[in-house]
Amino acid sequence: MQYRHDVTPSENASAVSPNPRGGRRRRGDSASGDRPSTIRDVAERAGVSVATVSRTLAGNYPVSTVTRSRVMDAVKSLHYVVNVHAKALSGRVAGPVALVLSDITGPSLAHVAAGVEQEAAVRGRLSLVCATHGNPDRENELVRLMREQHAAAVVLVGGAVQDEAYFRRMAEYAEALDAAGSRLVLVGRPPLPGDLPVTVVDYDNRGGAFQAADHLFAQGHRRVLFLGGDPRLSTAVQRREGYLHALRAHDVPYAEEFDIPGLYTRVSGYRRTHDALTAGLDFTGVVAGTDMVALGVLAALREAGLDIPGDVSVVGYDDVPFAPDLSPSLTTVRVPYEDLGRTAVRMAMERTERVTGDAHVVLSTHLVIRRSVREPR
Repeated sequence: MQYRHDVTPSENASAVSPNPRGGRRRRGDSASGDRPSTIRDVAERAGVSVATVSRTLAGNYPVSTVTRSRVMDAVKSLHYVVNVHAKALSGRVAGPVALVLSDITGPSLAHVAAGVEQEAAVRGRLSLVCATHGNPDRENELVRLMREQHAAAVVLVGGAVQDEAYFRRMAEYAEALDAAGSRLVLVGRPPLPGDLPVTVVDYDNRGGAFQAADHLFAQGHRRVLFLGGDPRLSTAVQRREGYLHALRAHDVPYAEEFDIPGLYTRVSGYRRTHDALTAGLDFTGVVAGTDMVALGVLAALREAGLDIPGDVSVVGYDDVPFAPDLSPSLTTVRVPYEDLGRTAVRMAMERTERVTGDAHVVLSTHLVIRRSVREPR
């Protein structure tokens, strides 16, 4: 399609071309489908220079009210979209907040995502949610991509296997993101060793597990199953430490057969409880590593004809939304997952200078007592 170039800016402002769908359209209108409107199109439509358009949109140079109005009218009529990558390179774009987690379907992680989105929206930022499915290579690729997209912060959520490879990878993330003007935020993970530009938002895992086990022991239970998580994960290690602390506080001897690690899933909770019953373990209480594990526990106990809490008391961990609606309603540890997400974004956005390894906050957990626990018979 050809356009006239021998017209003045004012003439060009009304130049039109045939529209094969009917009617008339202006040069540069995005509806033409020829190409996206450019800053030059805006300048021609407004009758000003490209530099004036740039200054007007940037808001960093005095422009008269009349000129600003003409430029903004041209932007609106042409449906002009600012080149985000160019703005990012100049440091004038509000970068997104990227949330990277292993699984987006878990109810607890979904609440972290909700908190991130809420706080990002308040601060005028987009939030991006990415899943790694437990693949470190995928995590590497996502962090690299978010760095290239000039994300304001990259938030990694969930427990981790804390070996040398993990610490080395986190250090590389922290330094690379910091060099790009971004920030690494770890949620639900312990701080990293050394002086690194990283923010850590954690919660009291040990204290929560202690409260769960302590509640059962305080009711008189002494034979309590602990269905923890993968012993390689930091969250599982901390929750087991809380359980062991409660044993010592109540002078209850440790019994290895009652300490059963596994996955934080309903299926795993069911299988571990079923196997314990089949093996003839005599227990009156269960501390489930998560509420999803507790679901499996309840199913296995009912299948065996046992009453909850008449025969066996059960305590969960997380306080997911369905916990009060179970039968009986589940006593569990409440983790402030939405607050974790909001705090992660707030701390990343409000930093005014390079913050080193002491940028670490721990949110509290607390036990929510419902109807799944009673004194043993």
